[in-house]
Amino acid sequence: MSWSNYGKRTALPGKSGDFSMMDKGFWKNKRVLITGHTGFKGSWLTLWLHSLGARLFGYGLMPEDDESLYNVCDVSKCIQSYYGDIRDQVFLQKALEESDPEIIFHMAAQSLVRTSYENPIETYEVNVLGTAYLLEVVRLMRTKNPVKPIAIVNVTSDKCYENMEWEWGYRENDSLGGYDPYSNSKACAELVTSSYRSSYFPPEAYTFHKVGLASARAGNVIGGGDWALDRLIPDCIRSIRNGEPIILRKPTATRPWQHVLEPLSGYINLAQKLFLEGRAYASAWNFGPLEKDNSSVEDVVKLMLSIWGDSLPIQIDRREQPHETRQLMLDCSRANGLLKWKPRWDVTEAVIKTVEWYKNYTSQKNMLDITLQQIRHYEVS
Repeated sequence: MSWSNYGKRTALPGKSGDFSMMDKGFWKNKRVLITGHTGFKGSWLTLWLHSLGARLFGYGLMPEDDESLYNVCDVSKCIQSYYGDIRDQVFLQKALEESDPEIIFHMAAQSLVRTSYENPIETYEVNVLGTAYLLEVVRLMRTKNPVKPIAIVNVTSDKCYENMEWEWGYRENDSLGGYDPYSNSKACAELVTSSYRSSYFPPEAYTFHKVGLASARAGNVIGGGDWALDRLIPDCIRSIRNGEPIILRKPTATRPWQHVLEPLSGYINLAQKLFLEGRAYASAWNFGPLEKDNSSVEDVVKLMLSIWGDSLPIQIDRREQPHETRQLMLDCSRANGLLKWKPRWDVTEAVIKTVEWYKNYTSQKNMLDITLQQIRHYEVS
């Protein structure tokens, strides 16, 4: 698919869904800023919003990997980019003043648990101070021009909760915590968000400041185009490429696995609601899979290998490892009820779509086409 006819879509076979409560027309020509737009989730979100007609601006680091989704799908062609560090408040302010966004998705982050053990200070700087810098820039801008509404979705993590190894899902009002630096930094980012909302953008005074500020907590996201180290699916793909055994650290650990399009659909719906009715939706939200789709690491790997058609051996790394939670689930009943959002693909379908993407990449297919096809299939599923 060439970029000249990008967005000219035809109907696909399948069920006709309302895509939760999202109004696709709402996004046409909306000025949207995505921080972290060069990352895995940011690239998927950019492609999706561009297909809906949004006018996109991005703030993030230049991707170093030629295989990144951002490079493979030429995402830069559908977004005006500001390449910079989220900790550079001066350049960040310049980007916001020039882009003048109506909606902001804050996704710039250090997103790996094991990396946070190695670089805790950088993790806190990026995830906590980066969030504070963004919200401070918005605050300063609003003192000059508080006329039009602006919606901000700060994307954090399911790991922001104080993990009690419960057998049930965490709700948005459960205690924040986080054992490792990454998880804890995301809890801190939630607290920063809450503080700015209470101090500067209180929902009860929305008619004066017109800022709808919410946070979004998703599960363990999988999907095509993720090449991060120490993530389950990318590590498995590398093992398949090299014909090496798959090494698992915590095979029995249970996680809320979901395809990347699931939480992104939640963020999109939430942002629309925030923009239109900021006071009612300015809070924290969970976007996770159904409880039945919480699966162990080993079960997901076996499912992936069976779909791929490979029989690589699985080995357990029995060396002492940094602490990782044993069980983690999200209760998404609030989003189900108030946002009318619900997951569409179960864990099997999520793995099928993920394998489909990587197999097409291995076969050197046009990955922009493949990625857009998966987005369209999700919309009508």
